[in-house]
Amino acid sequence: MNIPQGPILVVEDIQHIRQLLEVTLKFEGYPVVTASNGAEALEKVIEQRPALIITDLLMPKMDGYSLIFHLRSKAETRDIPIVVLSATYVDREDKEFALSLGAVKFMEKPVDTPELLLSIGEILAEGVAAPASSLDDLTFYSGYQGRLEVKLRQKNQQIARTERLLQTLPDEQQEAFQTLLNDAREHREAIKAELDQTLRKISELTRGKDE
Repeated sequence: MNIPQGPILVVEDIQHIRQLLEVTLKFEGYPVVTASNGAEALEKVIEQRPALIITDLLMPKMDGYSLIFHLRSKAETRDIPIVVLSATYVDREDKEFALSLGAVKFMEKPVDTPELLLSIGEILAEGVAAPASSLDDLTFYSGYQGRLEVKLRQKNQQIARTERLLQTLPDEQQEAFQTLLNDAREHREAIKAELDQTLRKISELTRGKDE
């Protein structure tokens, strides 16, 4: 195992997943700090530069896409390697967008722990080249809008299917699917909020170019 110069920053809003990653990495001897969203992660980066960042994508306040974009937009954080873990954004286009922003690896949840540890070891031992350049704001937000719109449609379809299924299930099975439905609705609201902010940002950037 390669001991990094600086901690590994784990960015994950779901507490038990964040704690599991923290415990797993600490057991391997890595120093670890955690954050529950992208905005908190940016504060942690200022406090202590991490050797590597592991981040979820769907999070409140600032999600993983925005976090990567902000880190890659600044010279002082552009070369920090970023590994993405996601259970929601797993389409090919989702992965390609994350990698185009500057993530060095994309892994789906549930995480294969040996593969994650091997990837971390390789990245820290071999290093990664800093991205040649970051996307401009309008290109980023336009691409981000597309990913959010696709994910919102998928989430609406999932919710509609779960609602129909709940009407046919016996009482003993309803609780588990009601929990799934509640989680999906929370995810939908987070995606809608992020999409609204993104559309406002695109409008501001477009107006700025026209003036």
